[in-house]
Amino acid sequence: MRELNPDTKKRLMHISTATLATLLFKRGLRNQFIQGIVRLSKSSGNMVGPAFTLRYMPAREDRNGIEVFRDRNHPQRQAVEQCPLGSVMVIDSRKDARAASAGGILVSRLLERGVAGVVTDGGFRDSDEISHLGIASYHQRPSAPTNLTLHEAIDINVPIGCGDAPVFPGDVLVGDADGVIVIPAEIADEVAVQGTEMTIFEDYVMAAVKKGQSILGLYPPTDPQTLVDFERWRKENSL
Repeated sequence: MRELNPDTKKRLMHISTATLATLLFKRGLRNQFIQGIVRLSKSSGNMVGPAFTLRYMPAREDRNGIEVFRDRNHPQRQAVEQCPLGSVMVIDSRKDARAASAGGILVSRLLERGVAGVVTDGGFRDSDEISHLGIASYHQRPSAPTNLTLHEAIDINVPIGCGDAPVFPGDVLVGDADGVIVIPAEIADEVAVQGTEMTIFEDYVMAAVKKGQSILGLYPPTDPQTLVDFERWRKENSL
């Protein structure tokens, strides 16, 4: 797995998923936002980390009874124990909240191991408990407590789809109050730099709007004076 540049991580901690979506759209990437999930955790800061994935498939009843969890090599259990420090565990639950992706004990284990967050397009059991753990967590909605074996955990750290977004191991996930976006690993450094610049400009635009300025010519900056005023504002604010 490609190691995440510390400077890139620092930058992404302060860039919204909306800004990142715009930058990825400019590169022709339109399906990087994970659809249908909400932030469960109470944290206010961004979640940032490389993806470590777990894939589920529809369960076949004769091979996925409750006794499978006694197997020390069960993929779900192994994924929890293998997810690297600082990574985000991303779970392909086929956009089905009926089947439990994980519960409070497993998510607590991820927290204790230093994982940056956990994301599923399915549901969590113990959702209220998880919301208070202090680990960034996103899901579709609470899972029915008894639906433990509706899906079968089948693969660890392989390419998956999560909420219709393609996720490859090592891709960089960023989560905020709006949701989670997936940045391809090979462009994460560039996108982080561009996102920082875009965020600074949008901060200037917001300040101008709050002073009563029209958005025409300001956003986007089609008026040449806008960029002149922006550079002056940037120097005044040491940005």
